[in-house]
Amino acid sequence: MDVNELQQAAEKWIDENQPRWSAWCAQIFDFAETAWREYRSSAFYVELLTKEGFEVEVGSAGMPTAFCARWTNGDKSHGDGGPILGGYVEYDAIPGNCQAPVPHPQPRDGLSRFAPGHTDPHSALGVGALIGFLALKAVMTENNIAGSIKLFGEPAEKVCGSKPFHAAKGYYDELDAAFSFHPAYMLPLSNTCRWNIHCGGNYGKVYTFLCDDPRGWNEDAKAPIPLAHATARAPGATDALMTMYQLSKTTRDSMLSHTGFWSLNEAILIGGQATADNLPPSISQIAYACRAPKIDMLEKVFSVLDRNARLSAEAAFCRVVETWVSKTRPGLANLAFADLTYKNIERIGGPVMGDEAKSFARDIQSSLGVDPMDEPFMAEVSETISPEAAEAEIRQMLPPDFDNFTNDDYVEYTWHTPTVRFYIGRPMLKAPAAGYTYPDWAMNALGGYPATIDPMTAVAGKVIATTALDLLMDPQTLDAIKAEFKERTGGGIGGTSWKAPLLEADAQPPVDIRWPEYVSTPQGENHWWIGKQAENIETPA
Repeated sequence: MDVNELQQAAEKWIDENQPRWSAWCAQIFDFAETAWREYRSSAFYVELLTKEGFEVEVGSAGMPTAFCARWTNGDKSHGDGGPILGGYVEYDAIPGNCQAPVPHPQPRDGLSRFAPGHTDPHSALGVGALIGFLALKAVMTENNIAGSIKLFGEPAEKVCGSKPFHAAKGYYDELDAAFSFHPAYMLPLSNTCRWNIHCGGNYGKVYTFLCDDPRGWNEDAKAPIPLAHATARAPGATDALMTMYQLSKTTRDSMLSHTGFWSLNEAILIGGQATADNLPPSISQIAYACRAPKIDMLEKVFSVLDRNARLSAEAAFCRVVETWVSKTRPGLANLAFADLTYKNIERIGGPVMGDEAKSFARDIQSSLGVDPMDEPFMAEVSETISPEAAEAEIRQMLPPDFDNFTNDDYVEYTWHTPTVRFYIGRPMLKAPAAGYTYPDWAMNALGGYPATIDPMTAVAGKVIATTALDLLMDPQTLDAIKAEFKERTGGGIGGTSWKAPLLEADAQPPVDIRWPEYVSTPQGENHWWIGKQAENIETPA
């Protein structure tokens, strides 16, 4: 069979297996577990891949919900075993976005609206990549094509927390090429590939304040118990946290004054650990994450945050422990790989929404008081745009000295192997008027309803499978993208233009921090750690 026939066979496999993988996608959507706590989602993939004949390392790079799965066709003991092609699945969700796949705001059964939900959605991102590689595996097996597939389970993408640790520990080094798929999240990046402008870097860190030796100014040496009940409470961990929170707000403008396209966000993970008594809280944690197009910008921001943390700890009689969550490099382009991939996107075409999908979209519009449209989806859901044309539009938004924009930790792959970053159109509703914005729940519902999300998932899988077959069947094409990678990195890993991982090889992922998660209680299994009572309190008349 020639490459065209092989590609047709891969696309046919995806179409014929649609009922199976649609159910997988719906299951991951319903699990909706958050960063570092994707226990059921990870186990689901591990079990499935094991049944498919992959050798799976569970807990790769020290992350319990990560995995590295490998399948090889051919005997490597007899010469060249063929290329090693890589990719990944993601499955983490975001707290506060719990939405059922229904056309009105409603949490999934038995859960609070504070529980997590898939927004991008990673449920379809992961399954789209999975079926691409499973279709590739089926064609390779049927036609005795030598090569290996290395598929990673990447948790905690929303905090950019997995890929930097895999990269630092060398998991990507043997890959000949890697695929990075993401549902469209900003226009014009829909049904296209990244060209020169890739995502920027991300730094994330947790500051833990520990009050080991609480001291106050009103201590009474005659009191039999220090910090007796009549004595004012000494400063403690919460005071340190709040001091840093306010101090960092105050110094934010001077971190990177008069520059844009960067963001700094914080989240309080642990606060207090004390009752209403006058004992000082002994521990608190605050996490900061910064996105910026340049590494030197990130270094400046965290130099301020580190100083603020030390000063805040000293003021509250605490010490501070710093834990890195993420350190990613800006992405590295590979134009030959992007061009090859886009040809398949253009040939396959963007997702096409059927009658059931349109009916569901109209129901959403009706529930929002919007007149239902004959064509409720944006044209960009189905239209393709060349990488060069998409980049020209993005370039108009950026300062001339910025070569990176937005943020995602796929960038770690780009420094270890030729990597293509491509986007497929997700279901996006057409606005009834200029300036109208649909609520988040509407996008989340569309991402979980099979008729609206499956078309995107199918196209993504077909793009991966068919482009991978191009690489397997045409060694010159693979050689070309590898040559570009070597040129951009000054000869490859360790070359003159090579950017090494920003985390050390012995860095440990922050899996032991108290991240939000589902918990089991006497009330039942898998309760979200923020209960339902707060949202059920009625406002007095």
